[in-house]
Amino acid sequence: MLKVVALFIVGLVLICVGGDKLVDAAVVIARKLGIPQIVVGATIVSLGTTLPEVLVSTTAAVQGSVAITAGNSIGSIICNTTLIEGLSQLIRPTKDVNVKPLRWRAAFFFASMIIVNIISYFAGGLYMVPGIILCLAFVAYAYLNIKFPGDEDDEEEKPEGNVIKEIVILAICAAALYLGAKLLVDNGVIIAEALGVPERVIAVTFIALGTSLPELMTSIISLIKGYGSVGIGNILGANILDLLLVLGIPAMIRGYEVSSQTSMIDMPIGLGVMAILFVPILIKKRAYRWQGALLLLIYAGYCAMTFTM
Repeated sequence: MLKVVALFIVGLVLICVGGDKLVDAAVVIARKLGIPQIVVGATIVSLGTTLPEVLVSTTAAVQGSVAITAGNSIGSIICNTTLIEGLSQLIRPTKDVNVKPLRWRAAFFFASMIIVNIISYFAGGLYMVPGIILCLAFVAYAYLNIKFPGDEDDEEEKPEGNVIKEIVILAICAAALYLGAKLLVDNGVIIAEALGVPERVIAVTFIALGTSLPELMTSIISLIKGYGSVGIGNILGANILDLLLVLGIPAMIRGYEVSSQTSMIDMPIGLGVMAILFVPILIKKRAYRWQGALLLLIYAGYCAMTFTM
């Protein structure tokens, strides 16, 4: 057990240090290239912080752990939105949000989530054809990000520095986040299994929380440093990648069943909490403290419901 605790501490340190430097590098890249911080958060940062979910779900699907595959993705979306952004907006609501680059990305998320929910409900799972479609949707999402990166932040002073160097630093930090999250997840799952916790509960709580730690650290550090838009963009981008890659790659490699609880409870909750977070932002160009409080209450209720089902 001492070894487990030691590895947990190492993972925590890697996440803290990696998250701190990742946010700095992301902001420098955004200013240097003259694009909104929210766009960098929704693309480069979210791709790096979503790697743990991609690896966990792909490995789980190959090994036949079907409950973990879908539960990890949807659980991460719920955790990202309710716990991470709920905490962030409760502490310091984000203001003056550049909503133009958010609109089509939010629409992309809701459309993808609804389609995945319908397919998984009526087909009872996600298999090769839906998996290929989701992966192609990721290609389309990547293309749209290149084609429509967002309005330039002309008011931002462009700092000195090499963009390539900052991208390398960002990649190293993303690797540190991945390794740190893996250490936390592996040891958390060992403890949960020893306590006799069911596989689905592990997927939508322990693993989802563990693989969301990079997003959590990125959002908290962004908040502390006054770059709230990076955190919001990261959550939106990460949730989109959770749907397209975390569900799509395992489905394409090896189809898997989706439990009725995931399609009838978890996915609708995921849609609902994303609406609570983003609808006021898209309308008012800012977030509110009440959103954070409501999202945290939903997360607490969701965890209680998951453990009692």
